[in-house]
Amino acid sequence: MSPSKFLGIPENYSAHGGRVDHLIDVVHWFMIALGIGWFIFLIYCLIRFRASANPKASYHGVRNHISSHLEIAVVIIEAVLLLGFAFPLWKERTDTWEQVQKLDPVRVRVIGWQFGWTYHYPGEDGKFGRIEPLIRTSNSDAAIDFNDPNAQDDFTSPILKVAKGRPAILNITANDVIHNYAIVPMRIQQDAIPGKEFPMWFTPNKTLETSVVCGQLCGEGHGNMVGQMEVITDEAFRAWASTESANALKSRAPKEATVSR
Repeated sequence: MSPSKFLGIPENYSAHGGRVDHLIDVVHWFMIALGIGWFIFLIYCLIRFRASANPKASYHGVRNHISSHLEIAVVIIEAVLLLGFAFPLWKERTDTWEQVQKLDPVRVRVIGWQFGWTYHYPGEDGKFGRIEPLIRTSNSDAAIDFNDPNAQDDFTSPILKVAKGRPAILNITANDVIHNYAIVPMRIQQDAIPGKEFPMWFTPNKTLETSVVCGQLCGEGHGNMVGQMEVITDEAFRAWASTESANALKSRAPKEATVSR
């Protein structure tokens, strides 16, 4: 039985999400046991120390160390959760970074702004163009400097598209205030901080259409800062990305001058 599923957590769609769900379930079971224990203790205190059974108050307080032992046990269990589950999971995630970069990942810059998301893809050459904040024309502008040769085939999208079974590396940033890019079905999220880019990566294992949300209070429109994400087959993704890149390159090709006679 999974407490997190009983409480309504969405289905997992990422390769690493099963381990995250396991950790969440372990924490839930611990909190359930702790809650039951405290509830039993509360009932015991209500019965044991009721006024009718203790007409005269005792001013000596607790004479044993049971509560101290219980507190130590809770600390030990929490240390086991941290050292035995959370740290190894984090270590696994950080240690796989070098491997992920060698697996032909889908790379996307994710730009948060009040109140939406812009997605910047590097095009067929796989290289992001230079970013120049001074040329930004709007809050949602990715600020791509198209004078950079690497930027000629770059394109942007209002929807995040990634490929099933292929690692995705998202470089998370923001144009205005701190946001948080959260994909609940992928069991991953990352703060978006202006002026900085932080990579987060995952491997989708199923096709999916879902929403992405901002997990950091960022202003009056925070509740409506919802984006769209599609996980499609690798073949469909490559065809889409190739078409978008070719269209971007064509739109930026120099126009031939018309010679008057």
